[in-house]
Amino acid sequence: MQYAPAILIGRVVRVLARWRKPGGGSAIPGVVVNKIAPGFLASTLNGFPRGLVIVTGSSGKSTTTKMLVAVLRAHGLTVFTNSSTANISQGLTSALLERVSITGRMSDSIAVLEMDEGHGARIAGDLSPRVVALTNVMVDQIDRFHDSEMVAALLARIAARATETVVINADDQFLMELAGALTAAVAPYGVNAAVLAANPRGLGYSRTAPERLKAVEGVLVTRVDGRQADVCFPPSAKSDQVSPSMTVALPARGTHYAVDAATALATARAALGEEFDPAVAVAAVSTIPAVFGRGETVTVRGQQIEFVLVQNPASFQLNVDALEPQTEQILVVIGSDVRDPSYFWPVDTSSLKRVVIASGSKAHDIALQLAYDDVVVDRIVPDVGLALDDFLALPAPQHGLKTIIFSADGMRRTRAHLGLATNSEE
Repeated sequence: MQYAPAILIGRVVRVLARWRKPGGGSAIPGVVVNKIAPGFLASTLNGFPRGLVIVTGSSGKSTTTKMLVAVLRAHGLTVFTNSSTANISQGLTSALLERVSITGRMSDSIAVLEMDEGHGARIAGDLSPRVVALTNVMVDQIDRFHDSEMVAALLARIAARATETVVINADDQFLMELAGALTAAVAPYGVNAAVLAANPRGLGYSRTAPERLKAVEGVLVTRVDGRQADVCFPPSAKSDQVSPSMTVALPARGTHYAVDAATALATARAALGEEFDPAVAVAAVSTIPAVFGRGETVTVRGQQIEFVLVQNPASFQLNVDALEPQTEQILVVIGSDVRDPSYFWPVDTSSLKRVVIASGSKAHDIALQLAYDDVVVDRIVPDVGLALDDFLALPAPQHGLKTIIFSADGMRRTRAHLGLATNSEE
């Protein structure tokens, strides 16, 4: 009962915040509760009967978390999870306030949290996760994370708190080096040599490990074909043999989505132990739709539109390379979140060939980059609303879908203008 007053105050603040700003102010209750009851967040997260699972890393957190939650629920567990917009301490606290009882207890059996690597490292010392899953280390948010060594150090602090297992991407050299210092068990996952060879630019990691994972060592992706991938599982307590390859449907095209699936499957295997059923897990992952702009297809004004979110140079490159080659109508919206336009210059955009409109506050900058890559840019329209209206007014393409590539700010403005939901739980 020690947190009852803080919970009541937090709920009152939540009501007032939503009354003052409908649809906004979701982090304010968390700020207030963290101030008046600093132990609430850690106490609640550490109190789930089946423990806490943390998913963190530079990229792939949101998709991996959604897949993992689906797998655990398919095995009969009740799961508390957070949205991708609530992955810092005040957001996590606000999310808990939605579900916690007045006595500070949660009814769910296990918690699965997507956690920002920087904020996660700050609160990691108070947490005791059973399982920590590390996705990768990429060049990302250079205004926050100055170099990859800094990101790896933050992830190491979170991983060190795992009481049972750390699930690690074996294709990421930074993570493999980190694994050597861990006291918890390490459960690796990765892709085989053929899958990596099919991605000549690599998978976007700051450093790719020189050796590939063997099937007997961890969950392995053995084939990727568009929105499908084959995975196999290592020997377990139930079987001393590597499982036959199983085909999993992906929420979007690209090897990076197959790697997200492998992360989720390996993490579920670690969290469930002998309860883990590969067939149930693969079936659950195969039902997951694209997450919040990450290759999702939506119907807008009677037209199907594909949304492609690019958050760093690696994700930009991976998503450009994964586009259908016949895509003929493309709108690129790069907004204020890309503070230094040179951030994206390492990306080779030449495969786009033609962009109908460049938009956003960095419209001229992205248009210049596209031009240097010999991509034809028909028009530059900085106003996102006007650009969207003009783009949607175009006749339907003869090949492929109308495709919008946007940064996070571009995504928010696009969704607001089109009246689409703005949270990842839609």
